[in-house]
Amino acid sequence: MEFFRVSPDVYTLNILTNCFCHLGQIDCGFSVLGKMLKLGVEPTVEGMISEAIEILDTMRKHGIEPNVITYNICIDACCKEGMLAEAKDIVDTMIKQGIEPDVVTYSVLVDGHCLQNQMDKAKSVFQLMIEKGCAPDIHSCNIMINGYCKAKRLDEAMELFDELAQNGQIPDTVTYNTLMQGMCRLGRVSTACKLLRTMLASGPVPNLVTCSILLDGLCKSGKLEEALKLFQAIQKSRLEVDIVFYNILIDGLCKAGNIETGKELFHELFVNGLKPDVYTYSIMINRFCTEGLPDEACQLFRSMEENDCLPDSFCYNIMIRGFLRNSYTSKATQLLKEMVSKGFSADISTATLFLDLILRSNNKSILI
Repeated sequence: MEFFRVSPDVYTLNILTNCFCHLGQIDCGFSVLGKMLKLGVEPTVEGMISEAIEILDTMRKHGIEPNVITYNICIDACCKEGMLAEAKDIVDTMIKQGIEPDVVTYSVLVDGHCLQNQMDKAKSVFQLMIEKGCAPDIHSCNIMINGYCKAKRLDEAMELFDELAQNGQIPDTVTYNTLMQGMCRLGRVSTACKLLRTMLASGPVPNLVTCSILLDGLCKSGKLEEALKLFQAIQKSRLEVDIVFYNILIDGLCKAGNIETGKELFHELFVNGLKPDVYTYSIMINRFCTEGLPDEACQLFRSMEENDCLPDSFCYNIMIRGFLRNSYTSKATQLLKEMVSKGFSADISTATLFLDLILRSNNKSILI
């Protein structure tokens, strides 16, 4: 094929890899896999996992016994793709070969069930790990706590958190951040702030993620005074405030109708050597339009390119909708044409507004 300058596709190379595995030529199998990546031909995830399992079988047939690390890599790949039955088969094979699952094996399985929101099964695997004398590490516990939080089973997450100290485990920053995120998502921001105080008193040092979680939680729950105080405290600390923090706070202020303070923070960005990103501009433009200030919104929109920040599809759609909602039909149509020329398209909300405008005015030439 290469002689005739015909490029092999993923299907052809998968067959070749499979053949080499069946012939016991594992090195050649891996070589073809490397060739695929070099050519830019991406094998399917399922295909790669199947090939990895095939290679495991071939290794055993030729007297090369995979170790626990090799097995764990394959189990992890299966779990991340939701192939839990295949992962369990590999674990069963592993045990039959006299290789006991370690903390990594169990943690990977727990995570696989958590990703599928199968928390009861995840708990069973977690308990089995303990019964087998394989003590969970803090990473294993964090996986369970994260699973509980995402499943909105916060009480069980806190129960496990309380058990950590009893079992001699020390919660790390990830543990606290995960719990605070779960609390904020459920609107229990006060509880998250209380946990922060516990963290400051006896736990690890909060990081930027900790602060951004709480800042976002405070803004979304409408506690803007507390959010501003936290923001000022972060600025005074050794933590380096980035654009993410400004975006969270500006968004919170704008949604609460406090556009003036939002504008002050926006201008403060430049003073502090930071540049607004597309999301920052989108927040401000959307609020100006909502407040009936489309001209000011357009002025800000047009300043984006000067500040090395090109508008994306999301930003164009916000500005167009702002024009339409403020009866700037001609400008909306002009900007729509500009957006299309840039390779972007109207989203469902923008298209609906245009359709509604055409139906109400009975003028199909609006977009011409």
